[in-house]
Amino acid sequence: MDPLPDVTATGTDGAPLRLRDLPRPLIVYFYPKDDTPGCTHEALDFSALASRFAAAGVGIVGISRDTVAKHNKFIARHGLVIPLASDLDGSVTEAFEVWGEKQMYGRTYMGIERATFLYDADGRLARAWRKVKVKGHAEEVLDAARSLG
Repeated sequence: MDPLPDVTATGTDGAPLRLRDLPRPLIVYFYPKDDTPGCTHEALDFSALASRFAAAGVGIVGISRDTVAKHNKFIARHGLVIPLASDLDGSVTEAFEVWGEKQMYGRTYMGIERATFLYDADGRLARAWRKVKVKGHAEEVLDAARSLG
């Protein structure tokens, strides 16, 4: 199994957030953009289950390439209770291989693939979800996290 990449994002307080320093088991989920319908729904779903993730002893962080200021507005606007982090230089999305070519409405562009990664207590990849469909995803991740143990 793959180890948790040793990469650093930026927390909503503007401080460096080294993923390997976060409590584990750990869920790292990537989403394209703050305040878009799918991303908002996903963040709200993870927030609604935050206490259940905490009760299972599982940490969580959502990452996009939006700025810290945008993240803070997104959190405030929707009452999110999960931590978000910014990947301003793209190093985190590159390490997780979630940055790539996408297509929408016949247009090709570079962006984040919606993906979620679950790491066990030893920092080893336990499960990965790629090209995530938002509906029911947070519940599926919670079930997988609980099965760790």
